[in-house]
Amino acid sequence: MGLFDKLAGWLGLKKKEVHVLCLGLDNSGKTTIINKLKPSNAQTQDIVPTIGFSIEKFKTSSLSFTVFDMSGQGKYRDLWEHYYKEGQAIIFVIDSSDKLRMVVAKEELDTLLNHPDIKHRRLPILFFANKMDLRDAVSSVKVSQLLSLENIKDKPWHICASDALKGDGLQEGVDWLQGMSYIILL
Repeated sequence: MGLFDKLAGWLGLKKKEVHVLCLGLDNSGKTTIINKLKPSNAQTQDIVPTIGFSIEKFKTSSLSFTVFDMSGQGKYRDLWEHYYKEGQAIIFVIDSSDKLRMVVAKEELDTLLNHPDIKHRRLPILFFANKMDLRDAVSSVKVSQLLSLENIKDKPWHICASDALKGDGLQEGVDWLQGMSYIILL
């Protein structure tokens, strides 16, 4: 770290970095959301399913986010827990049109919330009820009910209806996450 970096840090001018885990079942839109949050000149045109995980970065006016995009395929979900200790916030993406797998998403969320590395930490959780553009999508209120989000009492959480392809709802979520992350980092 150079002198100017140290000076910027002491003066509070350096952007604080937040490590975010992006979780959810496969094909829920995690990678598409993260891609859409990057500057337009850094976005990828062809999105492919994440195998294992990938690391992406994006910045807001006051924070720098390092996002661990974790594969949601069944055989890779066991890897999630290896990153829990490093996470300072969670983005949990739900395919709001996939009613059949909503039960699986709830089971994975419950497992996450009860893990020893998560259970006693006050991590903010941003939920994206994604794919709202699809005809079979249920509302974010219904997704919240199906996942029993009202039972999460010990962590700040927020749910946003989103369409990752168009970017709808993403800024609202990032604004909330930025506010929560900034408070937690203080």
